[in-house]
Amino acid sequence: MAKFILHIDVNSAYLSWIAAYKLQQGELLDIRTVPSIIGGSEKSRHGIVLAKSILAKKFGIKTGESLMEARQKCPNLLCVPPNYNLYIKASNAIVEIIREYSPKIQRFSIDECFVDYNDLANGRQPIEVAEEIRARMSTELGFTVNIGISTNKILAIVASDFQKPNRVHTLFPNEIREKMWPLPLGDLFMIGRRTEAKLLNLGFRTIGELAQTDSTILYNHLKSHVYLVQAYANGLDSSPVRKSNYEIIKGMRNSTTIHFDIHKRDDANLILMSLAESVGIRLRQSGFCAGLIAISIRSTEFTGGTHQRKISVCTDSTTYLHRIAMELFDEYWDLAPIRKLGLRVSDLYTNDYVHLSLLEGFYFDMQKLLDDTVDTIRSKYGSDAIHRASFLHSGLSPVTGGVQNDGEDNYPLMTSILYGKELRNNNNKKSVFLILLGARIFYYY
Repeated sequence: MAKFILHIDVNSAYLSWIAAYKLQQGELLDIRTVPSIIGGSEKSRHGIVLAKSILAKKFGIKTGESLMEARQKCPNLLCVPPNYNLYIKASNAIVEIIREYSPKIQRFSIDECFVDYNDLANGRQPIEVAEEIRARMSTELGFTVNIGISTNKILAIVASDFQKPNRVHTLFPNEIREKMWPLPLGDLFMIGRRTEAKLLNLGFRTIGELAQTDSTILYNHLKSHVYLVQAYANGLDSSPVRKSNYEIIKGMRNSTTIHFDIHKRDDANLILMSLAESVGIRLRQSGFCAGLIAISIRSTEFTGGTHQRKISVCTDSTTYLHRIAMELFDEYWDLAPIRKLGLRVSDLYTNDYVHLSLLEGFYFDMQKLLDDTVDTIRSKYGSDAIHRASFLHSGLSPVTGGVQNDGEDNYPLMTSILYGKELRNNNNKKSVFLILLGARIFYYY
């Protein structure tokens, strides 16, 4: 049987999922049919656009810009808050339908997955199967998908990004010259804004121009990255569809779009700590330690990238994750204002035992006791039961993502109101106490 791969991508996922849910709950307005966005609280002047409808896009509204900027472009813009638990359920529902066709599914992100057609039953044609999956997503789940079909993953990704929404497209090797090479550089997977800017400055405009250029000419500008992007520009990719197994976790990540531009290291330090808190909790709950730590930075101009490091001692320590994250941040940050920060861990190993190093100068055993104690308190009394004192008066969430309560906003608002004052004025909360645990100060209430 010939090798075929399907790439399934939800159209405007965050907005479509909420639109479908609201319609199922009896609302009459489909927010996809009006200028609308998924974004932060309307009470904040610094709310961020997380997703946009097709009509909102026509007003020039961009993901990542502030609500204030978006409303200047479209005064009647409808803003709906995100619902992260709903997103997870919708993503799982997609996989459940696809499992009826193939056991070999690789989840590429929360709204994308690859399917190995060779595992599809009954010898049906890939286009026929793709059209059936596309129709079922619309009729059974209430939102649409694009499906790309090809002989490898990179071509399937490009194909799924052709005309939207609710379409099935093919991009086979004999169609590359006609369908892919005329596309702009930015449409090629792994060409980010910085790489695109470099190529544009060199006079390149299309994927085809990049594909047909001698790599030695570009090496001084792109270094070894040129070999990857040129291979993709020529439709070359041999990576298999790796069957996703919920019992096997290859990595964990968390990121947050901030409601203000970060200019100071101290602000980035707190946000990376809040990300380390959630990633550390997930590691310990899953029984893993990480051997690689990476950060990602996106500026207000949508530039940025990632920086990573293998560590000598695999860890699930929140404090150690944060320490390495800040070292990576100091090495990588170019002082440009930051809009989004992320933290990722991979090279995961079970935490049955860990090889320690005398050269680290970090008390892993003491930190393990501290983390376990804090996890126990949060598990019993809630994720907001104990916080690091460094977040007092900051207006920032001490734990970003991953362990948030149902319906809780993962994009906390900056505020000038003292957090301690809020707690004292809340009759449902107990008094605030400061406690010293090792060399770290925490508070709980």
